[in-house]
Amino acid sequence: MRHTQPSLWAGVALVVVALAACTRAPGQRWGEGLDVAQIPGAVRADYAVFATRCSKCHSLSRALNSGIDQDAFWALYVARMRRQPASGISPEDEVVILRFLHYFALELRRSKAAAATEGRLEAPALAPGGTL
Repeated sequence: MRHTQPSLWAGVALVVVALAACTRAPGQRWGEGLDVAQIPGAVRADYAVFATRCSKCHSLSRALNSGIDQDAFWALYVARMRRQPASGISPEDEVVILRFLHYFALELRRSKAAAATEGRLEAPALAPGGTL
């Protein structure tokens, strides 16, 4: 029996490590998507429709990490997705999804602007000869 204990302990250790890797912060979603607690209450219901409908066909990260920050592009994209038979996106859902994506695009533009502003606060780049 003594020779089975190391493999038993190795199995227990593996389970403990796996469980530790699965922990999450309160409010954090499993997998991908946004933390609902960080979304303003006015657009949480819109996000829920976006998450439910859009995740039927692809990961939410596909849309959320696309870098798209223009409402006109989102309108074309969602209209095309609505025409996909498996999407389940109704014309009413399209309005709600676009309302969430408008909020998301606005936040993305703000984030990009802040990053650009922070970049300008750095020391100016030197010319090839080491001069300004």
